[in-house]
Amino acid sequence: MADKTVNKTELVAAIATETGQSQAVVGSVLDALFSELASNVAKGTKVTIPGWLSVEQTARAARTGRNPQTGEAIQIAASKGVKISAGSKLKAAAK
Repeated sequence: MADKTVNKTELVAAIATETGQSQAVVGSVLDALFSELASNVAKGTKVTIPGWLSVEQTARAARTGRNPQTGEAIQIAASKGVKISAGSKLKAAAK
């Protein structure tokens, strides 16, 4: 696994250096990107960036679970989640 984590500030600085844009501009573009991803996924729209990634809403059915402390059966409500899939370019970069 990766020994280091890149946070948003470091990512913004790296992109700003590579593109010659200010960090404020790059930061606002990233914020807008994540805002659009969130709003589209919330509406149930799949967002795809070919070769890089796809993000979509998933549905989990209601089910019966167990309380691990008591062993008692409990009802777990239906819920929604998010599925993020890596594209071919991202997979190739990880090799």
